[in-house]
Amino acid sequence: MNLLDKSSQFHQLKQMITRFMMTYKFALDEMETKIEILKEEFQMLHDYNPIEHTKSRLKSPESIMNKLMRKNLDISMPSIKENIRDIAGLRITCSFISDIYLIRDMLKGQSDLKILEMKDYIKNPKPNGYQSMHMLIEVPVFLSDRVEQVCIEVQIRTIAMDFWASLEHKIFYKYNEAVPDRLVQELKAAADSVTALDRQMERLQQEMSEIKEGNLQEAEEQFRLLQIDDQKFPIPLALLEMIGDKSAGE
Repeated sequence: MNLLDKSSQFHQLKQMITRFMMTYKFALDEMETKIEILKEEFQMLHDYNPIEHTKSRLKSPESIMNKLMRKNLDISMPSIKENIRDIAGLRITCSFISDIYLIRDMLKGQSDLKILEMKDYIKNPKPNGYQSMHMLIEVPVFLSDRVEQVCIEVQIRTIAMDFWASLEHKIFYKYNEAVPDRLVQELKAAADSVTALDRQMERLQQEMSEIKEGNLQEAEEQFRLLQIDDQKFPIPLALLEMIGDKSAGE
C-alpha cells in the first residue's frame, strides 16, 4: 500500500469517526434543549424550577477504545454502538428527591424519546452508598440524509447526592481504586448523612409549601367578589365591614 492510499484510508476513517461522534453530540444538544424548555415552562407557569443545573459530557475516542479493550470486545463502529451505552452523558441536578421523580416522569412522557433502561439507585442504593436515578434514553437525531437513533445516559440526582458522588470519584481516582477500608467506611457514613439531609430538606420544603398554600387561602378569604354586569371584582372584607358599619349608623 502506497502513501497516497494510506492517506486516503486515514482520511476516510477520520471522517467516519467524526460523523459517528457528531451524532452523539447532536443527541446531547437535543436533550439539553428539552431540559431548558422544561425549566422555562416551570418557571413561567409554576414560579418554581425543579432543575438546578445540567452538565453534559462526551467520551473521547481514546476512552471508548480503552473500554472496548477492557471488555475484550470487537473494535468496530457497530460494536461501539451496541456495547458502549455511555458515550454521551447528561447529568441533571435537583434540590429535592421528589424533583428527581418529577423529571423522570416528564422524560418518560416525551413521545419522541424511548426509555431503554432505568435503574433507581435512590430506592436501592449501591453497597458503597451511591444514589442516583440512571436512565438510558434513545434520542432521534435528524441528519441531512437519515435519522439516527442515539443512546445517551441520563443521571438525575440531588445536589447533596452529586457532591458525595464527586468526592467519592476523586478519592478513588487519587488512590487508583485501592482505597483504604477506613475511607470506604467514612464514605458510606457520609452517604447515610446525605440521605438524612435530603429527607430533612424534603420535609422542610413540604412544610413551607403547606404554609404558603395556607397563607394564599387566608388572603383569598380576606376578599369577597362583587358582581356588576357579569363582571366580578374582589372587595376586601375590611372595606365591606366599614361600609356595613356606616350603613348601620345611618
